[in-house]
This record gives sequence, structure tokens and C-alpha cells, in this order.
Amino acid sequence: MSHEQPAPDAPPSTARRPIHIAVAVLSVLALVVTGFAWRSIDSLRNNLATAGGLGLGGSADGAVDILMVGTDSRTDAHGNPLSQDELDSLRAGEEVASNTDTIVLIRVPNDGSSATAISIPRDSYVDVPGIGMSKINAAYGATKETERLQLVEDGATDKEAEEESTKAGREALIQSVADLTGITVDHYAEVGLLGFVLLTNAVGGVDVCLNEPVDEDMSGAHFPAGEQTLKGADALSFVRQRHDLPRGDLDRIVRQQVFMASLVGKVLSAKTLSDPGKLNELSGAVQRSVVLDDDWDIIEFATQLQDLAGGKVQFETIPVADLNGMTDYGESIVEVKPKDVKKYVAGLVGEEPTDSEDTTTSETPKIDASTVTVDVANASDVGGLANGVADALTSLGYGQGEVGNYTGASVSETTVFAHSADDDGAKAVAAALGGLPTDTDATLPEGSVRVVLSSDYQGPTSAETTSTTTSSESSETGLEPASTAGTTPTPAQPGPPIDAGSSGPRCVN
Repeated sequence: MSHEQPAPDAPPSTARRPIHIAVAVLSVLALVVTGFAWRSIDSLRNNLATAGGLGLGGSADGAVDILMVGTDSRTDAHGNPLSQDELDSLRAGEEVASNTDTIVLIRVPNDGSSATAISIPRDSYVDVPGIGMSKINAAYGATKETERLQLVEDGATDKEAEEESTKAGREALIQSVADLTGITVDHYAEVGLLGFVLLTNAVGGVDVCLNEPVDEDMSGAHFPAGEQTLKGADALSFVRQRHDLPRGDLDRIVRQQVFMASLVGKVLSAKTLSDPGKLNELSGAVQRSVVLDDDWDIIEFATQLQDLAGGKVQFETIPVADLNGMTDYGESIVEVKPKDVKKYVAGLVGEEPTDSEDTTTSETPKIDASTVTVDVANASDVGGLANGVADALTSLGYGQGEVGNYTGASVSETTVFAHSADDDGAKAVAAALGGLPTDTDATLPEGSVRVVLSSDYQGPTSAETTSTTTSSESSETGLEPASTAGTTPTPAQPGPPIDAGSSGPRCVN
């Protein structure tokens, strides 16, 4: 790692420390928080956009865990709409969106000796709080929109609804990542499309390398084979392309990883660290485009990591059970097994998941389905839903109870009720229907379960949709597996890690 001398006009006692901070922050967060000149530390701290009340931290697991999110937002970090020129430069259209197409969990051991950035495929099919089984990139946007509409209906102003619904979306994504990985998220960082372009341009472009030329209109990726330096919208197209790639989203993730590794290397270079203009441009890009949780003193954190070298910053991807999975209703997904993901993520810092971190197996008991009678009540506006779900459960061997419309108090979340909290029948039914939450209803007799269906229900809706579900899959994951009829699962285990200490860009698809 290169150690630059203080600039001639800078006080020797203050100039060196911020340069170390710049190196450490970029090494750990790549696109999120980046280099800045010594004169602007206080300015950066005071002008960063922040988000509060996200329920972060509280778990001592040997590492600081940071959730880094890249969004499709058409506003800057402070909520200001992007100009038409800026939108045009992004080649992203004008569709309003809140999807989180880049989701990275960054693990930094408490001793600050390394950093591992773990990518989570955007189409990973997971249990999202309040929604049920869904692609993980919808956790933020779908939750936000549902909450926003409810707030507006309840009389909130547009500004109030936007702020509160955005908070709810972030919380849903944070919890979804925690449930999948077994890791409590300590800090949150979010960067939009504009931020990606500004950060890339601030360092003069990033070096990449392609195995073959690409010509793909949907992302705007039109590049020759070999090494090249990308800026602005071209860089964005490079990391956004997933069509016409052999492994789709996984190849896109590899592109994002090699790009971030190359960006880290660029910022670590003497040409960037010794250029006050570039450092100030990076600082300005961060102030306009990055959102951090308000409990995070990023300056103090960076100081703790001031000796982190590029070779100790690695990029990896969670294991995938089926790259080409599909739900029973025909949606293309990436199937992941929480048990495998938890074990892999914990192992990155030399740990094993605890019982509390991996509850899917223990919470899904093996039972004789014929001993459980299931009532199904429809509280949604989907006609015939209760009958369809009852048929699905009957096909799995459960006894059919009362089936009809729900007449109780309003419900917002599909729930499985039983007489007691430790009812094995309720847990098994909840798993068979896609990992639903359970609750108690003392009026129900022992051996009887009631499923109350709300508009968030995403599980099987007929006997046919359960035909590909095996008891072994349900007991192993605790979640409704993807449909595998007529297909062979395509697993994808993590490949060799990509690090930021390489002498040149790694060539990729």
C-alpha cells in the first residue's frame, strides 16, 4: 500500500490521517463512501444524507456488518429529482423505481484486518417480512409502495408518506438480508444510479476487461473485447447488463465485483491520492448520492481501518441452489437455501452459525399431516383463494376443516393460527405454504390449525402447485421451493474471490 507525503501546503499533522481514511473507506465500501481531502472532513460529515430508526446493530458476532444497496432511484440522496440531462446520461429511462438491484453485505472483522463484500443476487427468492416469498430486490420497493399508499389513505402528506414508506422499505430489506444470512446488519449505506456515475467519473474512469465483445441494447452495453477504461453511462451499462450473458445475473454480479475491485485500486493509486481536485470531486459525489444510517460515524470507522490494503478486500457471492428456478406461477427466480447461505456467510470470519442463526430446520417439524385439521379463511379480495389453498393442503395429506371467507377483524398479513405457540402442526402448515408467520388463538382445539389469507399471500393455490414439493425440501429449508417440473436445478457455488489488490482488471464475460 502506497503512503503519500502530505501536500506542501498542508499541515503535516493533519494531512496524512485523512489520506489514510480515504484509502480505508474506499477499500471497505468501494462505491459507497470514498476519498476526500483533509480540508473537507467536517464538511463531509455534516453534509451526508442520513437515515434513522432502521433497527440496526445489537449483535456481537465478530464483525461489523454493513448492508450496501444500489437503487434505481431517480432522485439524489437528499430527495431532489435528477435533471433531464442527468436522467439522459444514465440511459435508465424515466420510470419511477425503488428496486435494489445491487445488494452487498460487507463483513469487516472487528480487528479491521480485512473486508469481504458478499453479493446477493437480486432475484434470490426469500421470505420478505409482510410480503411472504418474493424476490429480494422487491423487498424495498414493494414494501415502500404498500406503506406509501396506506399512509396517503390515512391522511399523511406526500412528503410524510415518502419519508415513512422509504424507511419501511429499508427496514424490510435489512430484515430480509438478516433472515437469509443469519447476520445482524450493523450499518446501512445506499447509493443511487447518479452516485455510481459521479464516483466513477471522479477517478477518471475505471479499467475493465471483457473476454468477448458485447452488443446488448437493453442495457446499452456496446463494448469491444479486451481491456478498456469506462466512464459515466458506459460504466453503468457495463455493470447493469445481464441479458446475453451465459449466467445472467450471476455474470452481472461478477462484473460489478471486478468493477468495484478496479475502482478501489484506482483510488488507492498515487495519482488519485495526491490529486486534491479528484479527492474533492469524490467528496462532492458522496455528499450528493450516498445515504448512511445516522448512527454511523464513518470518519471514526475509517480511521480504525486505515491500514487495510487492497489485497485484503475481497468480493464473493452467496451459494445458489438453482440459478434457473421458477415459482409455481411461472416467475423466474434464483433459488437459495438459507441454511447453506448462513453457513457460508458465517464461515467468512471463521465462525459457524448458531442455533438461533439457523432455525429453518428446527422450526419445521416432521409430522403426520393426516393428524392435523386445517381451516382456511379468505381475508383477501381474491375470489376462490381459500378453496385453492385448502385443496393444496389436502393434496399434502392434511385434513380439511372449514373453508370460506374470513369474518374477523381486519388482517394485513397471512398467518397460521394454532392453540399454542409450540404447535408442530402450525409450523408444518406454515412451511408448506411458503414460510408463513404463526400466531396463537386459544379458541382453536388441539390438533386444529386455521390459515387466514391476506392479500400478501404468495404460496401454492391448488393441488397442482404442490405436486413438485417434496417433504424433504420443505423440512430442509422451511420455505416453499421453486417449481422444478421438467427442469434440472442449476446450482452455482461461490467462485474464487475477487480482490482489489490485482495489478490489472480481471477479464470476465
